[in-house]
Amino acid sequence: MQFVPVVDSNQKPLMPTTPNRAASWIRSRKATPFWKKGIFCVRLNQEPSAREYQDTAIGIDPGSKREGFTVGSDAHQYLNVQTKAVDWVKDAIEVRRNMRRARRFRNTPCRANRQNRKRGGIPPSTFARWNWKLRIVKWIAKVFPVTHFNVEDIGAVTKKGQRKWNSSFSPLEVGKKWFYAELRKIATTFTQEGWETYNLRIGAGLKKSKKKLAETFSAHCVDSYILMRACFGSYPKPENEKVLFVTPLRFHRRQLHMLQFAEGNLRKSYGGTRSMGITRGTLVQHPKHGLSYVGGSSKSSISLHSAQTGKRLCQNAKPEDVVILTNLKWRAHSSPCLKAGVSCAKV
Repeated sequence: MQFVPVVDSNQKPLMPTTPNRAASWIRSRKATPFWKKGIFCVRLNQEPSAREYQDTAIGIDPGSKREGFTVGSDAHQYLNVQTKAVDWVKDAIEVRRNMRRARRFRNTPCRANRQNRKRGGIPPSTFARWNWKLRIVKWIAKVFPVTHFNVEDIGAVTKKGQRKWNSSFSPLEVGKKWFYAELRKIATTFTQEGWETYNLRIGAGLKKSKKKLAETFSAHCVDSYILMRACFGSYPKPENEKVLFVTPLRFHRRQLHMLQFAEGNLRKSYGGTRSMGITRGTLVQHPKHGLSYVGGSSKSSISLHSAQTGKRLCQNAKPEDVVILTNLKWRAHSSPCLKAGVSCAKV
């Protein structure tokens, strides 16, 4: 059974409800429907009859390419989310470094090299990966009354002859420790070793798919489900195997110029976060292409991309022809749709 998240008039999350009850509230105007970046929710227009809460947990299965999140209580399983990991930052940082070095070699105006500078902190690519997980968790926690987290603890490979690398210096270890500290600020946090997750999954009679990039429940959410159930100590069969798939939008920040020369030995400007005055990633309604989000721009036109697949629909849309709905940081879709008869691309 699907459940609909509920919030009060002050946006505080309450316990989820059934679709039939949510539809009844909407018809009687006791509640207002809305989308929270891919999740269909209802907001009560009056004080709820009771504020009784059950412990609600999120199981988190980290991964290098795909990741799983499952929300549920001891009684029900509410939501499954599979996300694509942010994996492009390392390459972008390398390109930026090479471009900066090339400008120095060409005697091009640029800032001076900073010698003996202590950078410290979390490496950019590591921070981007773990911060993406935190953003997903905070998004879910805004519509579900989360009380527990259970994360599969992944360890770095120990380097030979460097005993302290695994626990102290590995970017993965530094990143996950920061992530755990941020989770503890929200709710009680537990960790589970990979072999423990495996044993629990086998004991529950569940199988994990070997196709890690597949958009199915058994790819990653089967492990996040087991991690969620471990918070309550019972392991029934999943009652909900529908998954919401989330893909982060990649925004190309403004560069000094494009990497390659254009015609006439000119370097065109590249990147930015706005197109003709509209923030890139903004969800809009277009008379021809329907629900889409804003990409780049050229001259006086903007490009539109599908809100479900990310495929570019056109490059010649006029800003005055679109109706601005909301700003997106990721696109979400589900198969089959989480709510029959309603477009999953709506937010």
